[in-house]
Amino acid sequence: MTRAQSGTQSQNLREFQARLAERLRQAAAAPNVSARLGLQIGEARFLVELSEAGEILPVPPITPVPLTRDWFKGVVNLRGTLHSVIDLQRFMGLGFTPTDRESRLVAFGAKVGVNAGVVVSRMLGLRNIGAMQQGPEPAEDGWLQSAWIDSDGATWRELSLIRLARDERFMVVGR
Repeated sequence: MTRAQSGTQSQNLREFQARLAERLRQAAAAPNVSARLGLQIGEARFLVELSEAGEILPVPPITPVPLTRDWFKGVVNLRGTLHSVIDLQRFMGLGFTPTDRESRLVAFGAKVGVNAGVVVSRMLGLRNIGAMQQGPEPAEDGWLQSAWIDSDGATWRELSLIRLARDERFMVVGR
């Protein structure tokens, strides 16, 4: 890859992130918002309330922390503040999330009250739950809420980052 191609890809990524950030700001400011942030973890699709999500960025270098659970990837410095990084797919008892060019770190928003973020397989953009049908009731996990079915028949689960941060298992990262 030439330096010019690398610069163009970086510029395209920055432009995409700027457009996404602007759309998130606009959607969060709109009254009676039914928009949610769509993300993929493994093969499953999830919806996150916009006010619960903070910064979304390519997965930065993560500093591992010894003697922690296998789903606790380590810590990153985001704008001068240390954030815990969790592999949510692994936390849910599934395989590890591969870190590739589509994977992202979704930092928790200030509303959540915890300096943490989750690694997701990829971002799926904004989704309107007003255009979806209510799906089956969720399992007993308090942080997995309503299920929705989109017009293509795909099932989406609402993921509450606030409730996830309050889950006792989530807060105990040591072995």
